[in-house]
Amino acid sequence: MADCTEARLRWRCRRGMKELDVLLGRWLEQCWPVADAARRRDFEWLLEQPDPDLADWLMGGARPAGSARAALVDDIVRRQA
Repeated sequence: MADCTEARLRWRCRRGMKELDVLLGRWLEQCWPVADAARRRDFEWLLEQPDPDLADWLMGGARPAGSARAALVDDIVRRQA
């Protein structure tokens, strides 16, 4: 899955909630170009998760299992300001 094009990822960032669209799209624009392979895999994994889980992680204060994925969520949340 690491060979996803940025355009395909942008489409996958479009969710059922405007807030998620903005948060995920902002990270894709700002961070994807400089992210290492592991961080990119974690972002792709994040995009595979159901909207309720994403909303809980990105807006509800919960964190996914795994320190790298939790760090990615923290990074995405920090960029909302």
